[in-house]
Order: sequence, then structure tokens, then C-alpha cells
Amino acid sequence: MTPSTPPPNPKLFGTDGVRGRANQAPMTATIATAIAMAAGSIGHQPGRRRLAVVGKDTRRSGYMLEAAMTAGFTSVGMDVVLVGPVPTPAIGFLVRSLRADMGVMITASHNPYHDNGIKIFGADGHKLSDEHEAVIERMVAGDDFPLASDDQIGKAQRLDDVAGRYIEFIKSHFPADLTLDGMRIALDCANGAAYKIAPTVLRELGAEVVAIGVDPNGMNINDRLGATNPARLRQTVVEQRAAIGLALDGDGDRLVVVDERGNVVDGDHLLGALAIGMHQLGQLQGDGVAFTVMSNLGLEQWLTSQGIASHRTPVGDRKVMASLRQHDLSFGGEQSGHLLFPQKATCGDGLLAGLQLLALLLRWDKPTSALSQLFPLLPQRQASLPLTNPGVLNQPTVVSAIAAMEAELAGHGRLLIRPSGTEPLLRLLVEGEDVAQVNRVIDRLTTLLS
Repeated sequence: MTPSTPPPNPKLFGTDGVRGRANQAPMTATIATAIAMAAGSIGHQPGRRRLAVVGKDTRRSGYMLEAAMTAGFTSVGMDVVLVGPVPTPAIGFLVRSLRADMGVMITASHNPYHDNGIKIFGADGHKLSDEHEAVIERMVAGDDFPLASDDQIGKAQRLDDVAGRYIEFIKSHFPADLTLDGMRIALDCANGAAYKIAPTVLRELGAEVVAIGVDPNGMNINDRLGATNPARLRQTVVEQRAAIGLALDGDGDRLVVVDERGNVVDGDHLLGALAIGMHQLGQLQGDGVAFTVMSNLGLEQWLTSQGIASHRTPVGDRKVMASLRQHDLSFGGEQSGHLLFPQKATCGDGLLAGLQLLALLLRWDKPTSALSQLFPLLPQRQASLPLTNPGVLNQPTVVSAIAAMEAELAGHGRLLIRPSGTEPLLRLLVEGEDVAQVNRVIDRLTTLLS
């Protein structure tokens, strides 16, 4: 089987779209074209022109995949608007703004440059449901698409004013009675999709911005920078005496915060702070917050003490957004930095979240380091192991050993084991009241599953 041939297993979508090594299945031009043909065929109505918005981050392979998906969409009669490098949340915004039928973001998020991926949005600006993804997978596996007649092939064009539209949209969600005048902000754009937009937004709101990771060359996205690599941002904050450091990932949908002392603020403290801030302003709809199974028990316990309900979800911002919509809530997110405001945006938006956090700090008149003092987190350890044997968790000896560890933690902590939705890894999490016990259990788990 050649790398360009669709794999026999029709499973393409993971936790957040399709992802893999560029120019290897499933991230080849051939498969990307097939995905676009399948996606563009959903909801097709003869005689009605349909529109897809296609954006990308700054990876070199984005050019190849952009062209491939354009070919796929136009071949089934869809028109295409190409918007170039923009943050992932901009696609959700543009789909609705342009009244498009579909949106695509070509990105592998926080992964290295040699990976790439495809995230697909529906006409409502939200990421596709599992059901729609399954339909696309079946169509790609069947390699049977309703090609347009020669006079109905779609057209493609570039839209040049996208950045300006999105900048104004983001700025509109910063309170008009507040200003960032005089605030020095260190900003890390990971040489990714937000490298122009994010510094512009903060400067236009009055901030003094010290920007790093704003010189993409196609192969340096997330390279020792960004939300998953905040070491350089931490150094920059201290050296430049910044009030706060904001790190985005390669596609701009994730936010990691560094305080004025150079310490990374835990994602659960961000969730807790934003939740209580919205609660104080009467903006926390449903008096509840949705977050994933990865969040610390300390967050849940503190929210309960503040009269705020917790809604746990599986991992993935799509799962959190589904819970927010189901329970009619106005805020939620992931410990990893995906922060969701469904009344403002259709997916995680690192820049939008950063502005909400800056507004909160201004209203509280507190330094960024105060966020980490809001409530204690239970001791927690995480680990990632290569997933060489997918059936390992079903082996009787493994099942028995894990059950014994869960019994040991019962009432005092929890244990979570899950395959990664984006990489061939097994994710482990253990937390509890006793740090020695947590360390002991995670070490035993690592040995058991290695």
C-alpha cells in the first residue's frame, strides 16, 4: 500500500479532526482531496451553490493540503474561499460571517511542523459531530463521490480582509470601560497562525507588547515555543518585567498563562478564576462550568464551595462544547488551555480567552500570580507512554492490577487511563490527597503498562 492510498481502516478522525505526519497517510494530498470531496457532498442540493472557507496555520505542508482540499471541494461543486493563515477560531467566525456551508482549518495545533491535520466546521460554525465524521470516513473508504458536471465545478478565490474582520470581532469582546494602557504583556505566538493578529489586537487595545514566536518560516511552528513549550516565555516575562505572559499554540485555540514571577498558571486555576469572575458579574449562565476528566479535583471542590456546579466531559474541546450547549452554560474548557465561551465563539480561542482574563485582572486589581492562590490543587501526576499494544488494557492481569490501584485511591483520589486522540500514546493521570501515594501509583502504572 502506497502512502497516498487511503488506509483500509476507515477511522480517520481523532479527538480533534484528522492528524498525522505530512505526506504520509492520512495526511497526504490524495486523502485530503477525498476528505474534502466527502465533506462537500454532505447536504448537497442540485442547483444550489455551496461555499467552503479554508484556512491554515504556518506549516509548509499547508500549501499542499490547501490545494488538495480546494480541488476536492470544487470537484463536487462547492465554491471555496481561501483565507490563508488565521487562528482556528477565526474559521468558526468566518463560516457564520460569510454564511458559508462549511469551514476547514488545516493545522496540527501544538504538534511539530512535520505533522499536519484537518479540522472541519459545519454551517453553524461548530466542529462536526461524531456522526458527520463517521459519514465522511465511510465515503472516503468507499471512494465514491458525486462529481459535479463540467458546468457546475466550483470556483476558488482568496479573501484578503480576513485578518481585519477577525481583529475587530475579537476586540469587540473586550469591555469598553477597560483599557490595557500601560500594561506590558509578553506574548508567544509559537510562530503559528496568530503571529500577526494577536500582537495587533493587544496593541490596538493599548498594551505594550513584547512578542516572540512571530517569525514563521514554515518549519519552526511550536519549535521550543508556544503553549506547550513556555520556557522562553517565562524567561521573557522576567527579563522584560511584564505583568503577564500569554502563550498561544500553533493554531491559536489554546492559552497558557505565565505570571509576573515567571511561573506558569495551572489551567485549572484559569478555569476557576474565569468562572468566579463571570459568576460575580452575573454572566455565568446556568451557574455551572463544563470541563474534562483531566481537571483537578481541587477545582471541582472549590467550585462547589462557591455554589457553582461542575459538568465533567471526555477529553476534547468538542466534548466540552457539546456539554455547554446541552446544559445551556456560558463557560467551560480544558486544563490544557482550551477555554470556551459559547456565546462569543464556537470553539476554543486563546486570544479571546486572554482578553477575558486580562479584563478580570483589571477588575480585581490583582497581579497575575493571585490566580494561583485562589484554591489548592490536589497532588496530580501525568505520564504518556507509547501505545504499542492497543489491547494491553484488556489483559486480565492488567485489569486486576488497575482495579487494585483504584481501590487504593477510592474516596481520596482517582486514576485515569486513556488512549490519546491525536497521537499513538497512552495517557495516564493519578491524583489524590497524599502525594506519596500518587507518586507510588503512577510509578506502578508506568511499570505495568510499559
